[in-house]
Amino acid sequence: MLIGYARVSTAEQSTDLQLDALHGAHVEQVFTDEGISGSVSSRPELDKCLLHLRAGDTLVVWRLDRLARSLKNLLELVESLSQRGIHLRSLTEAIDTSSASGRLVLSVFGALAEFERSLIIERTQAGVAAARLRGARIGRPTAMTSGQVEQAKTLVGAGHRVSEVARTLGVGRSTLYRALGESG
Repeated sequence: MLIGYARVSTAEQSTDLQLDALHGAHVEQVFTDEGISGSVSSRPELDKCLLHLRAGDTLVVWRLDRLARSLKNLLELVESLSQRGIHLRSLTEAIDTSSASGRLVLSVFGALAEFERSLIIERTQAGVAAARLRGARIGRPTAMTSGQVEQAKTLVGAGHRVSEVARTLGVGRSTLYRALGESG
């Protein structure tokens, strides 16, 4: 069974072009999300569509960007569909995972996504290393200054309760305990 999915990002956009193409491809049922950005993870009609699909079905979309927010998201979705015995067909990109050439194109997409991830990791690691060489502190800022830790030691040493000291300094008890433990 051919099942279609269409999505437009804003209420002002029309699904007509997508629906015409899907009906021209002889889909039997179409699920449509209107006014929902691709960056939004919750797309109710897509969720219904994915639940409706059965082994042997083909999910048909006008363009791949109507289906997934990113290449990584698309590849995860295609893998999930494939494990369930469901194919994907994109009308604009002429990709059909029921054919060897369609699977090849998606494999190339997967390799490109992996390459992109590797480049991002390399650039991030190089940036962190360069920042460390310049003496920059990497990571989240400390919750307490050294002055606050000293003040906390004094107050706790004078018999004040840890919860009271933490409240006074505006930090959590566990943060205070950690800071006191790290400072010796």
